[in-house]
Formats: sequence, structure tokens, C-alpha cells
Amino acid sequence: MAGSRAAIRYAKAILGLAQEQKAGEAVAKDMSSIVKTVQNSKDLRLMLNSPIVKPEIKKAALQEIFSGVHAISEGLIDILVANKRVDLLDDVAAQYSILFDASQGKETAVVTTAVPLTDALRDKVLAKVKDLTGNQVTIENKIDESIIGGFILRLGDLQYNASIANQLNTLKRSFSQN
Repeated sequence: MAGSRAAIRYAKAILGLAQEQKAGEAVAKDMSSIVKTVQNSKDLRLMLNSPIVKPEIKKAALQEIFSGVHAISEGLIDILVANKRVDLLDDVAAQYSILFDASQGKETAVVTTAVPLTDALRDKVLAKVKDLTGNQVTIENKIDESIIGGFILRLGDLQYNASIANQLNTLKRSFSQN
């Protein structure tokens, strides 16, 4: 939990600096690249989280991997290494992307279902969420068979749980209380 709060703080600071220098879009591309690279490389994740690997080696490796990124993104890597928080790099990058999208009026709604959404249902959900928020929204569909049926809609901090599993748990709690 503390790590995510720190990641949000770093991301807000980087976003403010990037917008001040009118480089928000370029830094957003860098952050997206960082998230994908770290998520797709187990070795990189292990190196970033390792207390044995010296900070200078981590910094040199990151500069080599992410050569050609914007100066602000390079500065973020330097600050995280200097503050011994380089393990937060992918979290900071992910939070930056979320904050940047929100500043541009874009949001991502995560819809969890037991089976994949059909195109027609995806369009209905997208239209309803767009009406509710007024922002440009994209839908990300996650599959979780444990919800049995229905859906769970998550948009930012809000969550609407209309899953069968949730309804069964609610019914179970009401029976156990009586």
C-alpha cells in the first residue's frame, strides 16, 4: 500500500513537470513502454527488486534499456535510483498513464465477466459508461469464472458488482444473520 502511494506521488510530480514543459504525450509513450518492458521481462523485474544489485548497475542497465526516452523520463529513473525506490518504476509508469489519461478526459472501465463480452454487449456497456461519466472511455474485459455470471464494472475508484457470486454471498450472509 505504501508503495502505491509513493508511486502516485512520483507520477503526479512527473505529470506536472511534463505538462509544464508540454511533453505530456511524449512522456506518456515512454511510460507505456516502461510498463510493457518491465512486465514482459522477469529478469528485469528481478534486477529492479534485488537488494544485491548495486544502484549504479541498475541505473546503467535502465539507461541502456530505455535509451532514447524523453529527458523527463530519464530524470524519473535517476530520481528513483537516487532515492532507492527504483523497484517502483513500473508502478510509477502505470500511475502516470492513468493520471495522464484522466487529464485528457480518457478513462478505462474494467468489466469482469465469467465469459468474454460480445461486441453488442461491449457497445452497450461502453455507451452507458460514457453517458454516466461524460468522458471518453475504453473497455477492458477480464474473465473470471468464479463470479459464475453477471458482471463487475470498475471505473476508477467506483465498482458496481452485479455478479451471481456476490448475490449468493449476500444471500448467505442474510441467512447466517437470521
